[in-house]
Amino acid sequence: MKYFHRTHQAPATVLAQSATFFGGRLAPTEETPGRRRFGGALGHVSITAAPEGGHWTLVTVETDQPGESEVDRLAKRFLTLVHAAADPGHAVRGAY
Repeated sequence: MKYFHRTHQAPATVLAQSATFFGGRLAPTEETPGRRRFGGALGHVSITAAPEGGHWTLVTVETDQPGESEVDRLAKRFLTLVHAAADPGHAVRGAY
């Protein structure tokens, strides 16, 4: 599955958040300036953060599992937390 989110946070900030969020659950497999990959028994997830249109950062999270798998739910949860970090008034909801 592939998910997208646009945020005002810098790409480096988003990638640091991904290391904190996924690092305790999955092992890091790749680390480049604009991308992080993590993998484990649950599956693999790839996070890309790139500047887009001036002050925006496009965050792409891609998993190798079908929707509603455990790693897919982690991917959606991560994007929810990225949104909440950029907008503290955002209420984090959802069972993922």
